[in-house]
Amino acid sequence: MTADRASVDPAPIRIDLNADLGEGVGDDEAMLTIVTSANIACGFHAGTPADLLATCRAAVSAGVRIGAQVSYPDRAGFGRRFMEMSTPDLIADLVYQIGALDALARSVGGTVTYVKPHGALYNTVVHHDQQADAVVAAIRDVNPGLAVMGLPNSVVLARAERAGLPIITEAFADRAYTPAGTLVPRTEQGAVLSDSTEIARRVVEMTTTGRLTAIDGTVVGVAADSICLHGDTPGAVCHARAVREALARAGIEVARSRW
Repeated sequence: MTADRASVDPAPIRIDLNADLGEGVGDDEAMLTIVTSANIACGFHAGTPADLLATCRAAVSAGVRIGAQVSYPDRAGFGRRFMEMSTPDLIADLVYQIGALDALARSVGGTVTYVKPHGALYNTVVHHDQQADAVVAAIRDVNPGLAVMGLPNSVVLARAERAGLPIITEAFADRAYTPAGTLVPRTEQGAVLSDSTEIARRVVEMTTTGRLTAIDGTVVGVAADSICLHGDTPGAVCHARAVREALARAGIEVARSRW
């Protein structure tokens, strides 16, 4: 009887949790006890070499996967301002960032396994062909085995797949969505969620159903391999713990994805 039941029981749902770390604005140590992947800044929008090295060391110690969170060269704007950049300049900046973070990670026994654009660059390559191509080219030039993390149905993930790179689809725990499945700009009211219970409920919903409610009340599809828990928002650690606990109650396994 046990064997029969085992043969029909569905495989358990599993999800990766990631957070933006190394930015000097959140509690990285606490977040590393909750997440399974760390998007570590590369110095262009935040983070000093010493901070990034310490974050890599802590991630390795915690058994958390390391990703390079690449950005426009915009420390003054925290990488949240769009920049027009030529393809060669953007490729060079991204190769530089990935290589630097990977060297720091390797020095403490880790390695960069994926790349996630940050801030304005992340949102831009959802639809911007030229910059999406530059992101993909930079990653491929450094290591074609590196995965690319981004929004489902984004230009950058489509170009990455076409180039033979692994992709990681991502959803956001604490960000509002438009009816088109993109993130509501931070400049708009309601773009960032602040209630831990609601954030946790949404994560369980999107993980189990592949859907969530957009800011206008419509239901949109969200297929995600990984859920981002922002580390720099007020109450970030409380939100992250609430999400982890809600997933456990729902019988959802939190684990590093097999990409």
